Amino acid sequence: MLKLFLDSQDEIPWDALLFITGHINYGGRVTDDNDRRCLLTSLEKYCQGDALKDMYKYSPSGIYYAPPDGRIETYREYIDSMPLNDNPEIFGLHDNANIKFEA
Repeated sequence: MLKLFLDSQDEIPWDALLFITGHINYGGRVTDDNDRRCLLTSLEKYCQGDALKDMYKYSPSGIYYAPPDGRIETYREYIDSMPLNDNPEIFGLHDNANIKFEA
């Protein structure tokens, strides 16, 4: 269904894509209002036109970004350079979130 929807458009309809993904595909599985809000906020970060650009930064530090199109070795090198434990920033959280998590 999503492929048909995208093939019929000249431009990517981000609002509709966000609605289909957040409210229809996953929304029925998320029953808490705060969890739904978190889901939609997270999707807004990834479902946007800027995310298709090379080197788009998903976090303020620049650790997490969309690598440029290239050979498989480029992607492997990027993945190998990522931290073993994800920083809270990738989830849109403050660094102090680790303190609460570890408590």
